[in-house]
Formats: sequence, C-alpha cells, structure tokens
Amino acid sequence: MFHTSKRLILSISLLILATLVSSPLIARTPDIPGTDMLDGLEWRLVGPYRGGRVTTVTGVPGNPMLYYMGATGGGVWKTENAGTTWTNISDEYFKVGTIGAVAIAESDHNVLYVGTGESPIRGVTTSSGDGVWKSSDAGKTWKHIGLEKSGQISRIKINPTDPDIAFVAVQGQIWGPNEERGIFRTTDGGKSWQHVLKVSANTGAADLRMDPANPRILYAAMWNHGRKPWFIHSGGTDGGIYKSTDGGDAWVKLTGGLPEMVGKIGLDVSASNPNRIYAIIEAEPKKGGLWRSDNAGKSWSLINGHRVLHSRAWYYNHITADPVDENTVYVLNVPMMKSIDGGKSWKKMKTPHGDHHDHWINPDNNRNMINANDGGATVTFDGGETWSSIMNQPTAQFYRVTTDNLRPFRIYGGQQDNSTVAIASESDYGGIGVEDYFAVGGGESAHIAFDPDDPTLIYATTINGTLTEYNHSTRLNRYIIPFPDYTYGKDSRDLRYRTNWNAPVAVSPHDPSIIYFGTQMLLRSTDRGASWTEISPDLTRNDAEKQGRNGGPLTPENVGAEFYNTIFYIVESPHEQNLMWVGSDDGLVHITRDGGSNWEDISPRHPGEVMINAIEISPHDKATTYLAVTGYKLSDNKPYIYKTTDYG
Repeated sequence: MFHTSKRLILSISLLILATLVSSPLIARTPDIPGTDMLDGLEWRLVGPYRGGRVTTVTGVPGNPMLYYMGATGGGVWKTENAGTTWTNISDEYFKVGTIGAVAIAESDHNVLYVGTGESPIRGVTTSSGDGVWKSSDAGKTWKHIGLEKSGQISRIKINPTDPDIAFVAVQGQIWGPNEERGIFRTTDGGKSWQHVLKVSANTGAADLRMDPANPRILYAAMWNHGRKPWFIHSGGTDGGIYKSTDGGDAWVKLTGGLPEMVGKIGLDVSASNPNRIYAIIEAEPKKGGLWRSDNAGKSWSLINGHRVLHSRAWYYNHITADPVDENTVYVLNVPMMKSIDGGKSWKKMKTPHGDHHDHWINPDNNRNMINANDGGATVTFDGGETWSSIMNQPTAQFYRVTTDNLRPFRIYGGQQDNSTVAIASESDYGGIGVEDYFAVGGGESAHIAFDPDDPTLIYATTINGTLTEYNHSTRLNRYIIPFPDYTYGKDSRDLRYRTNWNAPVAVSPHDPSIIYFGTQMLLRSTDRGASWTEISPDLTRNDAEKQGRNGGPLTPENVGAEFYNTIFYIVESPHEQNLMWVGSDDGLVHITRDGGSNWEDISPRHPGEVMINAIEISPHDKATTYLAVTGYKLSDNKPYIYKTTDYG
C-alpha cells in the first residue's frame, strides 16, 4: 500500500507540475477542493544539478562577469561570477517557466525585457508563453507588460539609447495559427504595443536584428510554420527577410537573389561593418545554407550550402556575427560552427553540450562569449577553448518519473537531450550530488520500468523505438528492441512497429519477468526481451495519411519525432493480473481482462483526437481509473481528467 500511495501522490504532484509548466510557485488554490491539504508541504530539490535546454542568453557590456539566461523550463537565471553559480530571478513573479528571449538595455543595465515561450517548435515542448515581462532593477522585481497571446517569442531588441523603445519578434503559437505573429513595438516601455509587421496568421518572426550603427534599421526573419502531432510545416513564399529603415513604421521584403520559397531563417548584422548581413536559410535543395549580403540587403549570395549548417532547421538555424571581425561568424546547429573567412569555410567548435540555440559575444572582447545549448548556458574567456560548467544549473527537464521501494527510495526519469537518471531521494553527505545518481539505459524520452522492490533489472525506452535492459548488479546495458528496423528517413507506415518518441514500457506488478512494450500494438516478453509476442491488434486509429513524410514542404523530418498512431501509455492493474489498460497518442483507450486475447475499446467520448498522457488505477478500488488527457498538440490547451468507476 505504501508504494501505491506514494506513486499516486507522485502522479498527482506531476500533474500539478505539468499544468504549471515547472513553476515552483505551487500554492493553495481556493477554488479547487482539497488543495488546502498542500499548505504544509514544501518543494525539495533533489537534483540533478545538470543543466537543461537554454535557448536565450545575453551578457552585459562592461561587466564580463554578469550574464543572463532563459531556460525552457526553468525561468530566467543570472550569474554574477561568469557561470560559476547561477541564481533564479523570475520564480516569484513569472507564471510560466518557458523563456524565448532575454534582452538588456545598453543605456541602462537595470532594464531587462523577457519574452516567454521558447522558440524551437518541439513536439514535446514546454507550454506556450504568456507574453513579455520587464524589470527595471536588474531582475529583482518584474512586471508583466503584455502580448499575452503571442505564444513563442524568438528575439527582443532594445533601442541602444532609449530603453522605452523595444521590438519583440513574436514567432507565434506552435500548434495553430494566430493573428499575433510578427514584430511588435513599444515606445513607452511596454505600456502599449503596435503590431508593426504582420504577414499572416501562419507566418511569425523567427529572428530580429538591429543595425548596431543605426537603431532605425531593423531586419526581421519571417517564418511560415506550424505543427501537428504527425507533421512539421516549415516553409512558404510569404516568409523571408524584411527590412525597415524608419524604426519599424514601414517594412520591405528583401529579394536580391534570395530563394522565393524559404523556411526558418537566422539573421545577424556585423557590428564592425553593418553593410554585411549574414543569414542561415532553410530552402529548397541547393538553395539552403549560409547567405550573405555586403550591401545592407540589396543583393545576396549563397556562400556555403553544407547541410551541417542548416539541418533540422525548425530546431536550429541561428547565427551570430562577431562584433569585432566582419569575417568571423558562428552558426548554431547540432555542433557550433565557426568561420573566419566570411562563411566560405567552417570549423566545428568544442562545447560542453550539443544542440546550440543562442550565442552572445562581448563587443569589448570577442574571445569572451556565452552560449546556449540543450545542456544549459556556458561562458568562455578564451574563444571557446574552455567553458564554464553545465553541472551547476538545476534546469533539467524530465519526460516521466517513477520511484522504487528502496530506503532511501530512488527517483527515475529521462532528461531531455541527456541520459536517464536514477537519483537518491536523500544522501548521507548533506546534499545530493553526482555520486548519488547514475544512468539506467534508454535515453532522454524514457519511460522506465522495473520491479519496485528489486530494481536490479531496469527497462527504459527512448527515441526511434529504442528499448534497453540495464542490469544494476553488473552495470551492463543491452538493447532488446523487438525488431531491428532502422527508423531514420523512413515513413512510419513502412515500419513493422510504430513507436512514439516517448514510447512506453511496463513491467507486470504480479510477475516482474513479464515486460510490455508499446508500438501500434502491445508487445510482451517473458525472457528479458530475447523474444517478443504481439498480444493485441493495432490499438490506434491507424490513419495511414498521418504516417508518411512528417516534415515539409522543404525539410522532411523523419527521425521518429513525429511518428503518430502509437501506444502512449501501458498499465497492468495491481489488483488483477492480466487486466491491462492501454492508451494511445490519438485518443483511444483499450482494456483486456485476459492478458491480451480479447480487447475492448473503452475510449472516453472526447470530441476529436487527443493524447492519453497517463492512466492511473485507484489503489482503493479496482474498477476505478483516472485518465490524464491532453489535446495541446491539436491546439486545445484545456486539461482533461476522465474517471471511470466501472472499468470504462
């Protein structure tokens, strides 16, 4: 009973956390009965102190020890010792934890603008932002200043001589069109806003730059984009590079040899030569890559089209020009690439973590930089030879967590763009450190399953159908994938088994030698994954039209991130052996009472497709079950909880 109750409390806590998008500001909610029971509880951080995804960073000219970063699930952070330690400065104010842009006023370093909503349009993403926040005291206090419906904000630029004049690049909602996409301007410090550049409800601003020599000149990268659970749309003829020469009043779309059909674009202007504009452009084959203008955007040339510069554009396509040397430029992708000859040739740089999203260079010392990547924010003073640590930022994002029954118990989860983690809930050393956690196979998007009383054999999933067994007694990890399909580049309808990016695995609570794995059907193994049996038919909607190319019109994604019509959750009743509940990512729930010989569709009568995110069986009543259901991937942001007291 202790274990079941603990798991139920953990599930409820995670549901609250997910609703508030990792904000620690969880307090009593008077209009929700029962939440006053939480009044005496306090959150305790167990770690790990290993950084998570950061998509925006900035330094402060004149103070090489001071930097800010925006984490995608942890709010705004500040370091006053060049990354040795970080302090959160937004938790007492912000209602969301996802940050897309941080900007500091050059004329008054006390003034900060922050745009919420991380810019990468991930399929498994933090929630949308809630607009723009402003601080006038270097982050001690904050005020919300509008643009609540913006969704994702990619960049903020502030007039260098007047901190009341600022421009916000609104990328827009991920899962549906919205009218608020484009460039917004305030001239009164955020009291009012003007929508100065609007292309369409499908086309938002992926980047925004200001001419360092003339703040009336701005360049905006407009991006026609959107997502469905099975498809990433990136590209259109209305996107492109737009320029204003009058402080944002009027805008002209630049052509000058640029491709007509473009996707996501990253921009920067050389501070040492403002006539030089760099753009990393997603476009049709042989047209995408690093483009450059040497006459302030009148004409453009494709300098280098190597795929490493513009792969998986929806997640990357960022660029930073060196403020001192016009020929030095950095492109941020899986690796961070550097060119010292104006973009003709490139060299891969060493950084503490891959997947790079933002980069700031000190204009007074171009060897001093801060980088944002999927492992956190890191500072260098020697041009990237050495970096500050990513092991001092408690901003990790976890897909799922579970616990065992050891004392002290361990908490298990998969960290985004990192390994799985099994971490102790307490330590003998006064703090929970790196010696208190280890990886258990699988990967970032893992479901993790084991016998809670004897967690020696641990099963974990991750992307592209990966499934592993980790033996804690031997510290050996082995792959037990049911079928050796190579998923990269394939349509999911052509695979034997379709698996979600967040594929589920479960161990029977009655017999831990039985393992269940979710594809489009439920698979079972009784020999530690050496062999597998299909024990169900396809338990999804099985819509072949949603199982093809999952990216376009310019870039096919097809790395398993958008595989749809898959099983998303598995649970065997702790009360009744062979009674299985299975939920899919397209809204179906099935039950079997005989271990898989017969299945019944008991899906809730929900309008349209949704994701069955979790299934929790009551520890007190074997016929009572709760479903956590979400439709955000189809632009429905309401939370849904379903309950049945009669097996559905």
